[in-house]
Amino acid sequence: KLPTMKMLLLLTALLSAALLASAAPPTCYSRVLSLSKEITESFKELQTSKTLDSCVETLPRLYLDIHNYCVLAKLRDFVAYPGCDRVVEVNELKEKARSLYTILISYCRRDLVFLTDDCNALEIPISPPIEHS
Repeated sequence: KLPTMKMLLLLTALLSAALLASAAPPTCYSRVLSLSKEITESFKELQTSKTLDSCVETLPRLYLDIHNYCVLAKLRDFVAYPGCDRVVEVNELKEKARSLYTILISYCRRDLVFLTDDCNALEIPISPPIEHS
C-alpha cells in the first residue's frame, strides 16, 4: 500500500510542476511585443473605419517596432498629439501607447535590446510577404 501512495504523490507532484511551468507569467519582452502588435492593429482598424471622425486621418502614423530605438519618440509624439481628443477610440489608443511607453522606459529598461535607430523605418511599415497560391 505504501509504494502505491508514494507513486500517487510523485505523479501528483509531476503534474503540478508541469501545470505551473506552462502557466508561467509573460516576460517583459513578450508583454511589450504583444502590446505593440495590439496597438499597431488597433491603429490600422482605426484608420480604415468609416464611422470615425475625419481627424483620425491627421494622426501621426503608428507603426511600432520595439526593436527600433525610435519607437520611444514615436510613442511620445502619438500620445502628445493634440488632435482627436473627442474620439473615444483615439483616447483609448493613446492610453495603450502611454502604457507601452511606461513599460519600455521603466519596467523593461534593462531587458530590451534595440537593434536599430532608423526612425524612417517606423514611418513606412514593412508589408507582409505576398503568399502565392
